Amino acid sequence: MSAPDIPADQPPAQAEARTRGPAGSWISWLALALMTTSSVASLRPSPTMAVYGLACVFLYLIPALVFLLPTSLVSAELASGWEGGVYNWVSRGISKPMGFLAVWCQFAMTIFYYPSLLGYVASTLAYVINPALASNGVWTAIVIMVTYWSGVYISSRGTKGVAGLSSAGLIIGTLVPGALLVILGTVFLGQGNASAAPMTADHLLPAWAGLASLVLIVNNFLSYSGMEMNAVHVSSLRNPGKEFPRAMFLSMGLVLAIFILPALAISWVVPAEQLSLTAGVMQAFDAVFAEFGWQWLTPVIGIMLVAASLGGMLTWLAGPSKGLVLISRQEGYLPPFLQRVNKHGVQQNILVTQGLVTTVIALLYAFIPDVSSAYWIFSVITTQVYLIMYLLMFVAAVQLRRKAPDHPRGYRAPMLVGLCGVGFAASLAALLIGFIPPSQFSSGNAGVYVLIVAAGALGLGLLVPYLFYRARKPSWKQPEESES
Repeated sequence: MSAPDIPADQPPAQAEARTRGPAGSWISWLALALMTTSSVASLRPSPTMAVYGLACVFLYLIPALVFLLPTSLVSAELASGWEGGVYNWVSRGISKPMGFLAVWCQFAMTIFYYPSLLGYVASTLAYVINPALASNGVWTAIVIMVTYWSGVYISSRGTKGVAGLSSAGLIIGTLVPGALLVILGTVFLGQGNASAAPMTADHLLPAWAGLASLVLIVNNFLSYSGMEMNAVHVSSLRNPGKEFPRAMFLSMGLVLAIFILPALAISWVVPAEQLSLTAGVMQAFDAVFAEFGWQWLTPVIGIMLVAASLGGMLTWLAGPSKGLVLISRQEGYLPPFLQRVNKHGVQQNILVTQGLVTTVIALLYAFIPDVSSAYWIFSVITTQVYLIMYLLMFVAAVQLRRKAPDHPRGYRAPMLVGLCGVGFAASLAALLIGFIPPSQFSSGNAGVYVLIVAAGALGLGLLVPYLFYRARKPSWKQPEESES
């Protein structure tokens, strides 16, 4: 996001050279596919979809076709033609205020993302210490606060090499546990044990019980999000027009396999009514290991999953906020206090401010009786805030194709307007569906659910950036510091 955009007055030949990048920086389409897979796929959402049993295949395929595919191809065209990330795309396609809204939503989603991620860490860690703690709200709140503030401290020290934990996390915390879960689940069925969820053709589609029965599909949009960040690598391919779609379709296959197969394995072993949305992965491992007398492995798997999640948290903790601070210095969108960096060049003030909000959210876990309910609500808010950014991105892509059809692009998405239309409609539908309580909340107060989700998504995603924008002053601009 800190990279400068191609100047409007730059000769097309030079712009094309910058768009394609130096030959020495070329990567293979296979490498790009694996990079995309590692940044998108994880086991964390598996319990959420395991409650649907065989129908989880359908519920993963639909958002892949209407959201993952359009997002991948559209963001590839934008990244190969305009550097600077989503702020620059939306600013040039729509307006600078909308660009600020887009980059704000990219940052703001992390405010609820980290509590939901660390809620999963807390329940997983409970299986290493005492499984009874997995549903304990006080335990969850303590783990979230301690872990987050530890991450802020580590990030504020400017620690190097943390990014390497991301690729290692794919192997340690996703591929190995996921493959083990699927293999043992298959053996579990092969030994004559009955599947906890029916695996017949009659259950390929989710049971229809009104809109509430499909609300969990909203969480899959967040599972697939982040493709706009991977699209920046399209310029490093030798032949983007052919190689990028090949990389995207392979990564889509790998991502779907990582999401669907472990979810199915969990549904074979753990009955849906007993499934925790946060601890479901560990429930499945615990049940499968019990069948083979390998329960001593449960804590080991728990540590692997926790290590991978913490590595991912540290890798992404400062990323979105850094982009927001850089743009805010150039345009004066945030007050100087939130723009300050420490001696290590880390935006410590904004991380601490974010940490205070995260602490308040963490404390909600201690007061909401059902930890799974809190986890789901925070996941929905996270998704809805992020979807606002995607709505703006799809509109900007159409506008840029219309206003700058001859601008050099390393990759041109086929049927761009159609892709943007499908992606926009799917994103808007997912955002609206998020306000409907899922079937698991049928016994709760629907009004309270809608109020919490609306306050979190609309307040954080729209009201807060509007207030910052209205309060901005010329003195907030610090272009000299942002370029240093």
